[in-house]
Formats: sequence, structure tokens, C-alpha cells
Amino acid sequence: MLEIRNVYKSYDGKTDAIKDITLDIESGDIFAFIGHNGAGKTTLIKCIVGLLDFEKGTIKIDGIDVKENALDAKKIIAYIPDNPNIYESMSAIQYLNFIANAFNLSESERKEKIEYYANLLDLKSKLGDKISTYSHGMKQKLVIIGALIHSPKLLVLDEPFVGLDPEASFKIKNIFKEITESGTAIFFSTHVLETAEKLCNKVAVIRKGEVIRCGDMSIIKKDESLEEVFMELLGEGND
Repeated sequence: MLEIRNVYKSYDGKTDAIKDITLDIESGDIFAFIGHNGAGKTTLIKCIVGLLDFEKGTIKIDGIDVKENALDAKKIIAYIPDNPNIYESMSAIQYLNFIANAFNLSESERKEKIEYYANLLDLKSKLGDKISTYSHGMKQKLVIIGALIHSPKLLVLDEPFVGLDPEASFKIKNIFKEITESGTAIFFSTHVLETAEKLCNKVAVIRKGEVIRCGDMSIIKKDESLEEVFMELLGEGND
């Protein structure tokens, strides 16, 4: 579903923010991308979703090259940044209809998806309210509904659980499991290693712009916790 081949990105033309990254995320995967601050997680994510250009390599989503056919690639993905900026002057339902219009969803399609996810995330009674009145957690739930409304083949998220209470986090994890059972692939960065360990079937660790470990979660962890593995890998980089 997501093929990343030998991707390099530099901001100054001299130092590589990410270098020679190759990853494969398959349909049905929940793939964790972990690393310390400044390791290159957000840089790669922005390259995947078309917000940053990159100098070398290729990125394909469901066989579509994100450089050669950027619009077609964006039609089948959804992206949630770590700090989503949404139109606070709109009501929540106006915002969701705006997203639905962008993807040319029919009235029946959007109504079904909005009702399902708004009920599940306890937002249905608040859909008529201005987004400016929403708490951070409510806004996060709203952008997740907006991301899911067109049934993306690939969902890309940067720290998706920040600001969510335990109940909302639990429900959203279940949503992620549900959509991957239907073939959607999920690729997300997080600092919450316990969540990644329990939720994801695959993981990649990035350090100083390079992927230093990648594979099935059970194989990467072996008999350790993901946190222990992560700390060991960071320690190797300081030798």
C-alpha cells in the first residue's frame, strides 16, 4: 500500500534530515514510526502526504507515485498532523460537509459515516456547535472523523492520541483496528511506546534521519518491551 524507496530529504542542501529510507506498509498494517524529537519522523510523514518535496527516492501509495500523480495519491489518503488547524468559525457539521465535498461524497455516504463516527465518539449532539467552543480533545476527535469520512486506503497520523482522554483513545484504537480489517493501512508516529506496542503489528525506529530497525513488532521486541528496545537502540547511537 505504501512503498518508500531510498528517500532522502535535506532542508539546507547539505545535511540530510532523512536519508536512504526504505519502508513497506501493507494493506491492513498498523505501522508505528518511532524516534526521538528531531529524528526525522515528521519530515518523512510530510514527504509521504505531499507537503514536502524530497531530493531522491520514490514514494508510492497503492502504486501511485506521490510526485508524478500527486492529486490521485491524495484522493486515497488521509493525514492528521500533530497539531491540526481547522476552521474554528465553522460548526462541526459544516467542517465535515466541507471535507465530504472535497472528496465528492454523496449525501447518503457522508450521512452514514458522520452519524456512525459521531455517535461512536460522543460528538453527535455537538455537531451543530462552533468548533471554537470545542476542547482540544473534541477537536482531535472531529479531525479523525474528517479523516475517515472518505474511507481512505492509507491513514497517516502524527501523534494521533495527544490530548485524548482514555475513553476516547480506547475508542479510536478500536476504530483503527476496524478499518484495517477492511484493508486500510495506518502509518503513525508516536512517543507513546506502550500504545504502539499494544496496537501495532509493525514498527520502524528512526535515529538521526536513518531507519535503524524495522519489522514485525513481535520480532523487534523479542522478550523485551518496546521501550527497552528503543532505549537500547538510542544507546547504541551514543557509543
